[in-house]
Amino acid sequence: MANHLKIKLSIADRVYPLTISPEQEEGLRKASKKIDEMIKRFEKSYAVRDKQDVLAMCALQFATQVEQRKIDTIEDKQHIEEKLKAMNQLLQEQLS
Repeated sequence: MANHLKIKLSIADRVYPLTISPEQEEGLRKASKKIDEMIKRFEKSYAVRDKQDVLAMCALQFATQVEQRKIDTIEDKQHIEEKLKAMNQLLQEQLS
């Protein structure tokens, strides 16, 4: 476990000790901060008293964002592929 850091992250008023590689620290701290900000928004917007419900909603929101990015990436790739095929066809016609 050489070159590993021991850090403590606070999420939903609980402290989680972690052993991580140094390059993970920034991402984990930013993620922890985003989760806490999202928890506060949910608690402010909805009458939710159970932290588990709030954490479930946070997990759903993050998972939705990841899945939507995957869908968007696939659609972008398909669009780019179609454009490239059209450009290739135009080039082939000009070279013929």
